[in-house]
Amino acid sequence: MAGSFKGWQGDFQGFFLGLRMNNSKTYFDAHRRQYEDEVKAPMVALLADLEPEFGPAHLSRPNRDIRFAADKSPYKLNIYADARKGGYVALDAEGLVAAGGRYMMDAAQLAKFRAGIAADRSGTELAKIVAALRGKGYDVEGQELKRVPPPHPQDHPRGDLLRHKRLIYWKRWPIEPWIATAATRERIAKVWRDGADLNAWLARHLDSAKG
Repeated sequence: MAGSFKGWQGDFQGFFLGLRMNNSKTYFDAHRRQYEDEVKAPMVALLADLEPEFGPAHLSRPNRDIRFAADKSPYKLNIYADARKGGYVALDAEGLVAAGGRYMMDAAQLAKFRAGIAADRSGTELAKIVAALRGKGYDVEGQELKRVPPPHPQDHPRGDLLRHKRLIYWKRWPIEPWIATAATRERIAKVWRDGADLNAWLARHLDSAKG
């Protein structure tokens, strides 16, 4: 069934480049219609098309939270969204990103994450999932620590994963003509589908009531 998303066909790149040079309320207000029509509206249509498979998504606001930030620039230089059953998608002046996994873990989730990695069965399963994603051309990272955290030995066979504080995979594309077409939707969907095993592992081990 054809959806409403037709790609980003307007000058979204020009909008973001202009905002980068003049990150001000004056610029944003003068280009608000361009933002609404050429940046936000296609993203909303994309998320609506993906919702039947990946569930509802949370769309970012253009305003930055500058309360505790050293950088007081009022506006974000991208637009992004996060679908719970799918993953993350973002557009900026350089191109498009699709990603998945867990970007943030609280202390309890991190403890469960490391326990799952340390256990032979579940840890081996995760290592295979990560290797498969890398084999498909994805970047996989996780804010690695310099050393394997205690009580695990430094020579643990999955020490590289134990040094992660998060686990994310992603693919980034530069701006190419297909971004202005509905083909973009399938690229995003494929990235999210490819991460289904990782999301299932993370949900099973981080979100369970036990452990």
